[in-house]
Amino acid sequence: MELTEALVTKKKEILSLWIERTLDSYAAPGFFKKSKDLFANPVGVNITNGLTVLLELLVNNAEQAAYSKPLDQVVRIRAVQEFTPSQAMAPFLELKWVVRQIFSGQKDTQSLLSMLDTLDFAIDRMALNAFDIFAECREQLYRNRIRELKSGSSILTDAGCPSKLVQQEKMDAGTII
Repeated sequence: MELTEALVTKKKEILSLWIERTLDSYAAPGFFKKSKDLFANPVGVNITNGLTVLLELLVNNAEQAAYSKPLDQVVRIRAVQEFTPSQAMAPFLELKWVVRQIFSGQKDTQSLLSMLDTLDFAIDRMALNAFDIFAECREQLYRNRIRELKSGSSILTDAGCPSKLVQQEKMDAGTII
């Protein structure tokens, strides 16, 4: 069995474990794994869809340019959350571990473990592209924040709900609501 054939054969197992491990990096992974509704669970659905397309591209030895859209789909979500850069990029590099886990557990694919250099290289390039996208997203967030601070609109975005502030002021003044 050659590597591409093994990847195609084991694609569902690899994808399942990869998605599971990626969603486990969130505080509430159960919800992200169960809900398949895009509007109720945009994080889980977009990450699942993005990783699915990325694995398909890897299996088909696609050009690096084809990775941009699904990488962007996953990375934009992780860039706006409270992940460190290494935590945000971990799922892409973790795919190497996932493939090795799946292949080492099957006798028909164990012999292919020594041939994973090409796949590892493709995964590394994908991860580097993901990091570029992550850096762009974070830079855009910081530029937006600086623009808010300069324009004074940060008062609106950082102040909270006006009714909650009124309620808090009354409680601070000793007024019973």
